[in-house]
Order: sequence, then C-alpha cells, then structure tokens
Amino acid sequence: MEITDVRVYLKEGGRTLKAFASVTLDGAFAVRDLKVVDGKKGLFVSMPSRKRTDGTYQDLAFPVTKELRETLHGRVLEAYRQATEGKGD
Repeated sequence: MEITDVRVYLKEGGRTLKAFASVTLDGAFAVRDLKVVDGKKGLFVSMPSRKRTDGTYQDLAFPVTKELRETLHGRVLEAYRQATEGKGD
C-alpha cells in the first residue's frame, strides 16, 4: 500500500492541536481528520476518532500493521514540518 498524497492544514494558535491532515492511499482511498498533536513526548499523529458513551475514544480508521503506522505517521509529520518551515514553529 502506498501513500500517494498527504495534505496538512495548520491550526493557528493551537496549544496542543497543531494541524489537521488528510492522506490518500493508492490514489483510491482517502482518510481525513488525522490530527498533529504536540504531546508531552513531542509531536504525534492521532487518527480520526469518536467519543464513546463511556468517555473513551475509539479510532474510526487506523493502520493495521506497524509498518504502515510508522510510514503514515512519518509522512504526516514530514508534511507538517514542511508546512511550518519559516513560520517560527
């Protein structure tokens, strides 16, 4: 599976939520509303999720393999870094 497109939408003024992202897989399937979050251990990518009745969150779409998760997160964070170059972030 190939990640054929990554788009990042910066969220100005966010303290922890830095950006939203969309990815396209194999030019045929898109996943929207990934989040770039600045956590205690640095930047990470959060998958689209919904809040359950018990207050926990459940991912709606997610990579099944470790390899795809690492590739996806790496590509989104790289796109975020490119989008923020020169903005002092």
